[in-house]
Amino acid sequence: MRVREAGQADWARIWPLWHRVVSAGETYMWAPDTPEQAARAAWMLPAPAAVFVAEDGGDVVGTALLRPNQPGLGDHVANAGFMVDPDRAGEGIGRTLAHHVLSAARGRRFKAMQFNAVVSTNVAAVALWKSLGFEIVGTVPGAFRHPDGLVDIHIMYRRL
Repeated sequence: MRVREAGQADWARIWPLWHRVVSAGETYMWAPDTPEQAARAAWMLPAPAAVFVAEDGGDVVGTALLRPNQPGLGDHVANAGFMVDPDRAGEGIGRTLAHHVLSAARGRRFKAMQFNAVVSTNVAAVALWKSLGFEIVGTVPGAFRHPDGLVDIHIMYRRL
């Protein structure tokens, strides 16, 4: 598997994965029926953001978005989002992407990384982030409309 920075031309290969993950309605705040144009605008952000893809045998099996969490005086803290092909869950793709993105964040001189909305029922993601040194610094009760009902989201943070 290879992780590399993606360009606009990669969107056609990212979109099927993005759509599959978001349309499940289990892990991301975006509406499950987010149109492709809106999805592209949300994910393929201009610099200083960067998008990465994990490729295996020519297939995009994961993607990540790295960006400043806030503008101006908060732009030293990174934010990132990760998506992995659900059929490939448990193969270490998320961990590999995470290591790559954490390294990229350090290289871009971010001082910390914060995830604003880790859905509490996404136990694999919560466990992964904890194993990589992230802490839950806050929990917002019932902030996510999961298909099974309202669930909490965690704010997770680590210094770089």
